[in-house]
Amino acid sequence: MRFDVITLFPELFGPFLASGVTRRAYASGQVDVRLWNPRDHAEGNYRRVDDRPFGGGPGMVMMVQPLARCLDAIRADRAEALDAQAPLVLFSPIGTRLDHGAVEHWSAGSGAILLCGRYEGIDQRFIDAHVDVQLSLGDFVLSGGEIAALALLDAVARLQPGVLNDEGSHQLDSFNPLLDGLLDCPHYTRPEEWEGRAVPPELLSGHHAQIERWRRAQRLAVTARHRPDLIAAARAAGRLSAQDEQVLARLR
Repeated sequence: MRFDVITLFPELFGPFLASGVTRRAYASGQVDVRLWNPRDHAEGNYRRVDDRPFGGGPGMVMMVQPLARCLDAIRADRAEALDAQAPLVLFSPIGTRLDHGAVEHWSAGSGAILLCGRYEGIDQRFIDAHVDVQLSLGDFVLSGGEIAALALLDAVARLQPGVLNDEGSHQLDSFNPLLDGLLDCPHYTRPEEWEGRAVPPELLSGHHAQIERWRRAQRLAVTARHRPDLIAAARAAGRLSAQDEQVLARLR
């Protein structure tokens, strides 16, 4: 898959693409990331990409022309690879919340063009003419879309085959449908005791069925405590067993 990123700060992506376990996805080309700077498509000696907003007010607005030329260059480059119709994604407060389902959708696709806004925003005419999808990380504002783009790239990359050391690792993640959308359970490693705190005996039993029962109960407990809405969603979808309901009843 291929992701083209429109950003005024391509240098932010270099260390990210070369670090951590997900670097395997980028190095292998499983997730092909290409960076495009609108300044390279701006006019004048200063390569200006922003201007004051009509109607007054603080801040600056990203201009239409450099973005449109940048997008044209990306489309032309993609056309050579027979993939010119990739959707243009804008990271925006009004976008759909990025969740596990959305990440799975993007991880199974052929990629997209990611637009990272800056300043007060982007000229609405460009959004109306070209943006296909708007995504949001949550109800807060960042100084630019780069962090959101990095979050999407990381989440997508770790779902690609062979990227994680253990193929089953992501199947045990929080929100995964294979775990009925629940949060993950607590994890422990050596030493068995630290400052008077011991590892739960169930994890030391060597009894796989008992361990799995403990982990399921912990997932239910953690989710009920921190995200009761996920419990309600799992119950409404018929994903909770009678044994799950007994565990939740004991917690109450």
